[in-house]
Amino acid sequence: QVQLVESGGGLVQPGGSLRLSCAASGFTLVDYAIGWFLQAPGKEREGVSCIRSIDGSRYYADSVKGRFTISRDNATNTLYLQMNSLKPEDTAVYYCNAERSITSTATRNYWGQGTQVTVSS
Repeated sequence: QVQLVESGGGLVQPGGSLRLSCAASGFTLVDYAIGWFLQAPGKEREGVSCIRSIDGSRYYADSVKGRFTISRDNATNTLYLQMNSLKPEDTAVYYCNAERSITSTATRNYWGQGTQVTVSS
């Protein structure tokens, strides 16, 4: 069964840290472009960070550069997002995503169920 399961969200004070995990099953993360998205209340889902499958290069949204770090553990088939110096505006539901092109017109795309991150004093 193909599945992405996030964990690690919670309530943290401004300036604090959290580490999100996304455990994959039924497929191998290294074969996919993988990343983290967030969705704040009343807003559209937006990209936070990703790892390209072709060369492993990492990208970050400007809003999180220098504060968040994405990583992947191939042995455990798990994606991580280390979030430091958290701000109230980081509050959102965070989703992990894996995508792979199957043909020139078809892709395989998987989403996790999301984990809530709340930054508040």
